Amino acid sequence: MTFDELRVAAQGCLACDLANRRTNVVFGEGDPESPLVLIGEGPGENEDKSGRPFVGRAGQLLDKALVEAGVQRSQVYITNTVKCRAADWTTGRPVNRPPTDEETKACRQWLVPQLGIIKPKVILCIGAPSAKNIIKRNFQITRERGAYFPCEFAKTAIATLHPAYILRQMNASSGGDGGYSLLVQDIAKAWEAAQRLAAKQTVEGMPKPVPSPGDEPEQGALF
Repeated sequence: MTFDELRVAAQGCLACDLANRRTNVVFGEGDPESPLVLIGEGPGENEDKSGRPFVGRAGQLLDKALVEAGVQRSQVYITNTVKCRAADWTTGRPVNRPPTDEETKACRQWLVPQLGIIKPKVILCIGAPSAKNIIKRNFQITRERGAYFPCEFAKTAIATLHPAYILRQMNASSGGDGGYSLLVQDIAKAWEAAQRLAAKQTVEGMPKPVPSPGDEPEQGALF
């Protein structure tokens, strides 16, 4: 199946109840041949309406951080572990919520082949939920962000703070950047590593051996 065929097939997905209230399947966007893939948790209200990942306030902050890290959004591929918006509708008005394990597993049928086609050198997990799905279930974002980890679908994976978290920290504190500088730093590190790996150069500090696609993932590596 080609990348475009996979995208078209995903638009009609009915694998979980998130399909019942979605406006759009947010498959992902960017360069499918990029050595760097950014993976968030799932789309929110703005993403559900537009069909594009990271386009709300958090997405705008991510775009700013990408530019400061010397990367254009068009140079990377951006997606989520879940392609449809997860929301609580009990009050009649949707409120974003984390996707359930069942919803995340159901969406694996799209994420796994998506990454298999792209074959990124580096995956940058945006936020703790993504890191817990992609890297390991007990990932601790405050202690382990910015470090290289083995990954089933890339040469290595790195996690960084979610822009939404940074925005909350900015609003809660007087002064400080809420962790924004760390986001820029992690993006720059991931991009440099991806570029070096694409050029078949070594990356200092990267764990070895790194599993190749098709190898058995480490326990809890994905979902």
